[in-house]
Amino acid sequence: MTKQQAIFNWSGGKDSALSLYKTLQSNEYEVNCLLTSINEQYRRISMHGVREELLIQQAESLGISLVKMFLPEMPTMEVYENVMKSTLLDLQSKGATASIFGDIFLEDLRQYRENKLAELNLKGVFPLWKTPTKDIIKEFLDLGFKTITTCVNDKYLDKSFVGRIIDESFLNDLPENVDPCGENGEFHTFVFDGPIFKEAIPFEKGEIVYRQYTPTSKKDGNNYDCDDSSQENPFDNGFWYCDLLPK
Repeated sequence: MTKQQAIFNWSGGKDSALSLYKTLQSNEYEVNCLLTSINEQYRRISMHGVREELLIQQAESLGISLVKMFLPEMPTMEVYENVMKSTLLDLQSKGATASIFGDIFLEDLRQYRENKLAELNLKGVFPLWKTPTKDIIKEFLDLGFKTITTCVNDKYLDKSFVGRIIDESFLNDLPENVDPCGENGEFHTFVFDGPIFKEAIPFEKGEIVYRQYTPTSKKDGNNYDCDDSSQENPFDNGFWYCDLLPK
């Protein structure tokens, strides 16, 4: 059976990692590249705050080429869509027919992605879709993946949750209103080891910083990186970041 050529939308976090694992296990797709959006000012993974150097190490350990999509810190929807369209058209010209995501249950985000992909005649693939998030995080840990929180939304979690390894203790400490996979934007992660990596990614924890974003409105055309559409305005609050330093 001929495999479909696919782009994998890689955030560096746990949902991406498990989704990639399932994609590789299915043997239906040939993953041509990892596509990651990066804040061009700070050279960090959008939303996750992870340094570009660690992203590169992830890709090298996975053995998959990396395509970086650079964006301004607060891109408008128009800017985001233009950069994404240009990037996807280039990858499509090289044979890609599908685009794979780690989304779990945000219906509006999936619809947005599928609509935009349809304009380019690309298929959206969602290996984790509608799987209960408690099952996802259990499978993730049982498979031997290791991940650390790099960003937490202070609307849901306090400073003590950032820079923590996700394990049973972390999950037990989560408030009841927080999804165990952070699917509503409660937290973001960096995966540093697991069955799809040739070797673990070495790092050490750096400083923890707090960032308050300027409240804006969707009416102003901001898209908030298009990865946290679950809120009216995900930046109307602050975020705790734990800097991870390459070793």
